[in-house]
Amino acid sequence: MENKKEMRTWLDDMNLDHPLVIAGPCSAETEEQVLRIAHELKDTDVNYFRAGIWKPRTRPGNFEGVGALGLKWLKKVKAETGMKTCTEVANAAHVKLALENDVDLLWIGARSTVSPFIMQEIADALEGTDKIVLVKNPVNPDLSLWLGGIERLYSAGVKNLGAIHRGFSTYEKSKYRNIPEWQIAIEFQNKFPDLPLINDPSHITGNRDMIFDVSQTALDLNFDGLMIETHFDPENAWSDAAQQVTPSALVQIMTDLKIRKETDSEAAYNSELNNLRAQIDVVDNQILDLLGKRMKVADGIGGLKKQKNVAVLQSKRWNEILGKMVLEGEERGLSEEFILRMFKAVHQESINRQEKIING
Repeated sequence: MENKKEMRTWLDDMNLDHPLVIAGPCSAETEEQVLRIAHELKDTDVNYFRAGIWKPRTRPGNFEGVGALGLKWLKKVKAETGMKTCTEVANAAHVKLALENDVDLLWIGARSTVSPFIMQEIADALEGTDKIVLVKNPVNPDLSLWLGGIERLYSAGVKNLGAIHRGFSTYEKSKYRNIPEWQIAIEFQNKFPDLPLINDPSHITGNRDMIFDVSQTALDLNFDGLMIETHFDPENAWSDAAQQVTPSALVQIMTDLKIRKETDSEAAYNSELNNLRAQIDVVDNQILDLLGKRMKVADGIGGLKKQKNVAVLQSKRWNEILGKMVLEGEERGLSEEFILRMFKAVHQESINRQEKIING
């Protein structure tokens, strides 16, 4: 699969003056719930109404969706509001039912993308379709696996393709439900700049209060759209209650978001500059996260030294680290002066923290 301008045709043909917006409840719960949310979103910038019909849950016993019955509710949404509809499919049977019920857009979830066997099954079922099909990143941070799933669909003659960035699972404690790993999405864009890329801040954050900030970062990085879960009563939603917003909150988010596209003669320059600055912001935040983790390890060392009555400064160890870092920094194009100044500052912070622990 090679990048082609034609990959954007389905999105360009919509002639939108704002990013693509996909919104609706995490799960279709009742016909009344689905229709009420759809009517509240009808006259907004939402382009596709989403609802989960089949819900793959991490552990059994949780609500796993209403099943095929919900597809009839989506047909009613289209009939009553004129909105286009979309849902997640996880196997060939889901694909068949969704196509029979004229769902306009299908997406493939992170748990499906992780398996080439499942992706091939879905690709075979979708062979030659003119429906729009979006592929979420796999649960693990593997760009090749993500692209491989899209390529299977492409090879099956599915031309209206796109991707959804929903973050990645991690065993580490994080403020995110799924850490964004923005660098992977950036690399995705670099490889396929014309393949539409949508951000899913709901699943990245797991927290409605963080959705605006993640959405703004995505737009700063030139994402093509957003998928945001929306419910008229989020607190009592049957699944993922904490990450859903009300329709009115969604409208406010869309109003407040800044689309950093210039209209003057320097549009290309300004767009590229803003994109590069957003990438720097992402990396700077990653550096801060790593420094925070490093200092927690230093605290652990301080506690151990206090327990064993060992001196804070270990000069031989420090000189070995510094020499190693200078060499590794040079391999990455970083000057010796910069490496020495940076690691001396990091080392001094570690010493300060360990002294506080030992003297405390």
